[in-house]
Amino acid sequence: MTDFDLLGIGNALVDVVVQADDDFLAEHNFDKGGMMLIDHDRSDFLYSKMNSATKSSGGSCGNTMAGFASLGGCGAYIGKVRDDELGRVFRYDLDAIGVTFATPPAAEGPGTGRCLVLVTPDAQRTMCTTLGAAASLTTSDIDDAQVRGSAVIYMEGYLFDPPEAKAAFVHAAEVAHAANRKVSVTLSDSFCVDRHRAAFANLVDSHVDILFANEDEIVSLFNVGSFDEAVQAVRGRCEIACLTRGVAGSVIVAGEEVVEVPAAAVEQVVDTTGAGDLYAAGFLFGWTRGKSHAECGVIGGIVAAEVISHYGARPAVPLSGLLPSG
Repeated sequence: MTDFDLLGIGNALVDVVVQADDDFLAEHNFDKGGMMLIDHDRSDFLYSKMNSATKSSGGSCGNTMAGFASLGGCGAYIGKVRDDELGRVFRYDLDAIGVTFATPPAAEGPGTGRCLVLVTPDAQRTMCTTLGAAASLTTSDIDDAQVRGSAVIYMEGYLFDPPEAKAAFVHAAEVAHAANRKVSVTLSDSFCVDRHRAAFANLVDSHVDILFANEDEIVSLFNVGSFDEAVQAVRGRCEIACLTRGVAGSVIVAGEEVVEVPAAAVEQVVDTTGAGDLYAAGFLFGWTRGKSHAECGVIGGIVAAEVISHYGARPAVPLSGLLPSG
């Protein structure tokens, strides 16, 4: 018996989603489709140049938890905010969607982090992140009781930059495994993997049961030349590897089993922000309900298709209503 189906650990950020064009990206030397860390002053400058924006509590793991709750799952979240207005907004938003968020806010230091999400007409998203208080998460912020009381924990690769967060990941994984719980991780971004390839590989080998990655991320992790090579490389490194490929769907590798799941149909791709986050939510929801790998992948694809059909990285409709019967 568990208190929670899923416990997320990630960067607690407020998402600011705006429409931008390729000229704007080129003017500011942004790598299209990537995620880069910027300081507070540059974030303020960019924000001043933007048109109307949509603001909401976000962060990759936060998006996953929102999707998981919308599917009907019981979730909790660990992340660091400041005791400021954005921090209160973040906490209120999670509470409103039914996700438990009990991490105490920081009383000093940088403010609550934010992520500027630049969406180009081709639906690609480029993210400029100011981590703020999110980067101050340490092992002391990990609630061991919540970890032991959750069927699976889900950790966000974006949080892997600070050394203290790496230690927090390992601690959470060790506590989870000692309680016979499962550990899942998303690699988050190929640029993030490039920075910490050896550390990520060690984390996967030593602590991860369920791995989430897109095609670029898994190729980067193993430093190989093709997706097929990466599939072979990941085999046996963890129990389950869920590899997303956009319009090509997903591939699930579990020992000798390789399951290919077609992408769910979507009338129009508007904004790819959150596609991987929601795929993870769907897969893990299915997994906590005892579904097969293929069924979990189908659920992941369905909820990913919903989120890319509109602007923003959170569901626009109750996801539970999209699930196949049975």
